[in-house]
Amino acid sequence: MSAWLRDESPLSPGTGDDERRLDVFALLRDEGRRHTARITQAGADWLASSGPYPRSTLSHWAARPTAPGVLSCGSVFDVVNVPWVFGRRMLERLWSEGPGSGPVAAHRGRTLLFAAPGTAQRLPALLSWEEWGGTGAEGPAQAPPPLFCHGVGDAVTVPPLTPGAVSGPRWVVAPDTRHPWLPGPEVLLWACVRAARATAGTARAGSGPIPRPRPATSAERLPQSCS
Repeated sequence: MSAWLRDESPLSPGTGDDERRLDVFALLRDEGRRHTARITQAGADWLASSGPYPRSTLSHWAARPTAPGVLSCGSVFDVVNVPWVFGRRMLERLWSEGPGSGPVAAHRGRTLLFAAPGTAQRLPALLSWEEWGGTGAEGPAQAPPPLFCHGVGDAVTVPPLTPGAVSGPRWVVAPDTRHPWLPGPEVLLWACVRAARATAGTARAGSGPIPRPRPATSAERLPQSCS
């Protein structure tokens, strides 16, 4: 492969858990600087394996390394798509108190959390069964903003393998291994509940209004099973 994939990811295999957590928080703090995590060769191989022609996908990326790609969901990964602020709170909880996360991207004011296959089908049901408004150690949990769950039959835009346009999609946690750990629906439900409690706490403290997602356009609406 070409040299464009030789940049080491800040979350490379073998990095200790504490170092990985510090790396993720550094990426979040550097949001305004558009700091972009770099993908590795192994991570690119994993992403390409989601399609029927991995070698063709890798060849296309090698020819256009700064261009975003479009990949199918459902076989190798699902994607949970949430507003950026709420997604950031989920990510902070996952890394500060939970098991960490899989790859994470940011695109058009949204956070794309890569999850285990089947999450898109299961997570909406778990969210609907949760008793929002109940109290916990961190106070009541306000219902989260709408989550878009991309699974079988859906496709998502993924960031380029090397940094491209500032306004385009970017990696927050880049794929850096051929077999990344991916959170399942129960882990993401846990993160949603804690992020929702943090959101409610911010509102009670008078830190400003809770961000609301913009209405989805017809082109962004998901199949009924993922609403």
